Amino acid sequence: MDKKQQKNSKNNKLGTAKIGKLLVEFSVPAIAGMVLTSFYNLIDTAFLGQAFPDGSGVAVTTLALPIMLLLIGFTMLPGQGGNALAAILLGEGDHKRVEQCLGNSFILLIIFSGIIALIGYFGIDFILLIIGTREELWEGTKIFVQIQCYGFFLLAVGMGMNNFIRTAGAPKIALLTNVVSVIVCIILNWLFVLELNMGVGGSGLATILGQGAGAILVFCYFVFSKKSAFKLKITGLVPDAKLMGRILLMGLASFAMNLASTIICIVFNWVVGYYGAQSILGAQGALASIGVSQKVATFAFMPLIGVAMGAQPIIGYNYGAENWTRVIRALRLSVTTGVAIGTFFLVVCYLFPHQIVQLFGIAGDLEEFSATTLMVYITFFPLVGFHAVGGTYFQSSGQPIKSAILELTRQVIFLIPMYLIIPELLLSLGVIQDGLIAVILCPPAADFFSSLLTICFVVIEGRKLKLKAKKQKKDWMKKNLGKSQS
Repeated sequence: MDKKQQKNSKNNKLGTAKIGKLLVEFSVPAIAGMVLTSFYNLIDTAFLGQAFPDGSGVAVTTLALPIMLLLIGFTMLPGQGGNALAAILLGEGDHKRVEQCLGNSFILLIIFSGIIALIGYFGIDFILLIIGTREELWEGTKIFVQIQCYGFFLLAVGMGMNNFIRTAGAPKIALLTNVVSVIVCIILNWLFVLELNMGVGGSGLATILGQGAGAILVFCYFVFSKKSAFKLKITGLVPDAKLMGRILLMGLASFAMNLASTIICIVFNWVVGYYGAQSILGAQGALASIGVSQKVATFAFMPLIGVAMGAQPIIGYNYGAENWTRVIRALRLSVTTGVAIGTFFLVVCYLFPHQIVQLFGIAGDLEEFSATTLMVYITFFPLVGFHAVGGTYFQSSGQPIKSAILELTRQVIFLIPMYLIIPELLLSLGVIQDGLIAVILCPPAADFFSSLLTICFVVIEGRKLKLKAKKQKKDWMKKNLGKSQS
């Protein structure tokens, strides 16, 4: 076995090993990684909820959530986009181009980091207005958001470059970097918030430093590890505008998903604040109680993204190698897994709603409303499992526009109009007396309709793949039959 074969040995199994075994190997660390990643805002919420019993700490993290989601989106744009392209290039056997893809993705992350830091300094007041920050929560939210913007580079490397580790054939190392990050974040939140009483600033700092710990490990893996299938080299850091454009296009669906989540959270903050101010909960109480349900639903969505991320290199590699039968098997198994995980979270949230909201310091009058909201939010999560994995297939197979459309349906095309129209409509018709009731009905309705659309897209694509597989088998038999006759 020559040097090139040794480098590619870990990746060749993507085209030969059993699909089920590969999906477990790649998805389990990815699921754990996404769950751990989503822990950042949950950890902040939990510690600040304990430190500020009036709900102000939870309200700050609710207001800051859209910004944190948007920042994650900017890591996924070059991170997942570059990783999806790298998987296809590996399937084509172009190892040199893979390292150029890694290097140019790193450059894009650096560029984004500088831009975001500047926006965090000069545009912070505008950002706070956009996300619906109320006067009593202004200063705390400002401190928290600015810390996230200034430290974005650590998140960019720790999360964005982490995607490539799985395609390099080391999903367990990818998971390890996330585990270290979350452990550091928990320890520092305990120290800064509960012991040193540093408030929201301490929580924000703990989050960034935790991400920094993971970033160091990711960087060292691609620079110093001898086991990496491809490395971050000087030659790969030469800017290639055409390659960067392709990377960004491939990452468009992932970015669209997070951008959509950001927009939804902003609309959510405004709508909940507006109707909350008219209810007995008040704006701060509504942001805290419904915000907890929103965060738990977001957390439950992360494992579904983990399945999609785990399936991505498998689908991408075999799609690039034109192994259609394996592409079909990977798609079918990953979608089934997504539905199963969505069902699991539905059962858990229906069995233990009160216990879940209590973890975030929600008690008294807010507890019953929060528990009910949580159960409503999670209603169609089995279908959401299909939507999340099915939509990502199109990104993995080099069809980013279709993937972006599907992601936008759930978060933007359906949910935003529902938030803006349904509460007022139901109030004017006299169906409800509290606008907050209508607000919590909108997310499950959007989940239902977007999932149905995804099912249609995937069924059509599945038929195309079956035709390709059938033709490929027919051509193979014709070719081999001709050889045997000659």
